[in-house]
Amino acid sequence: MNTVTLNNGEQIPQLGIGVYLVKSADCGPALARAFQVGYRLVDTANSYLNERAVGAAIRDSGVPREDIFLTSKLWPPNYRYDKAVPAIESTLKRLGTDYLDLLLLHQQYGDYNGAWKAMEEAVAAGKVRTIGVSNFDQRRFTDLAGNARIMPAVSQVECHPYYQQRDLKEFLAPFGTALEAWYPLGHANKGLLAEPLFAQLAQKHGKSPVQVILRWHMQEGHIAIPRSTDPAHIASNLEIFDFTLTPDEMDSIARLDRNKPFFRMPDFVGRIIFPAARINFDKRQR
Repeated sequence: MNTVTLNNGEQIPQLGIGVYLVKSADCGPALARAFQVGYRLVDTANSYLNERAVGAAIRDSGVPREDIFLTSKLWPPNYRYDKAVPAIESTLKRLGTDYLDLLLLHQQYGDYNGAWKAMEEAVAAGKVRTIGVSNFDQRRFTDLAGNARIMPAVSQVECHPYYQQRDLKEFLAPFGTALEAWYPLGHANKGLLAEPLFAQLAQKHGKSPVQVILRWHMQEGHIAIPRSTDPAHIASNLEIFDFTLTPDEMDSIARLDRNKPFFRMPDFVGRIIFPAARINFDKRQR
């Protein structure tokens, strides 16, 4: 497994498994398979309502906790400082762990500066090792960085060959902030997976189009967290470290960029809905 060195010196596996929209009952079998074949990065969130199941899967895996890079995310209603402090404690309790390897702000709405202060204190207390953001645009990232003592180590965003995030990567470079891709396969978009270029490269390298796309992420320096509960897919997604795309092949993929995401929420909707949402994460989890 390749790793990426973050701006705080921590090493994060470059390829992991995400559990967005994965039911708690399915987390155990999926993560058991993932750990069996070699995954060590797991990405969950308060709002996924499966933190308890993720924590149980880690404990049942037999893999030492220190060998697993565990990520979770805070939800905007808990961003105010006095709410973020207990929210971090609740996250640790649900996951059944003494620390998180990475904690992210899930959305760019609400009092994210207040939450960031609480996250910085959690780093100082040894409860969180690394902190970052998810779904932040450049304006809000700049605002956060201007008030922060610790720069975000990770920016988790939608990223795939149709939406390559070149401007964002250039913006993040001076901060040393790594890009982590959700929807790394374009949410399994049929058009993306059926691109003739990926079929051609797959045949040449003896791989699948999915493996070619994930290999592209690795060579771009991204961290990628594809979601899957299929045992065969979980294993095959990891089989991307035995071939290399040439510079010409990488250039060909670069030309596929449409600079358009598959998921986009209007800003005014986020400003209204996310801070107002009320979810009892403890009661809603199974």
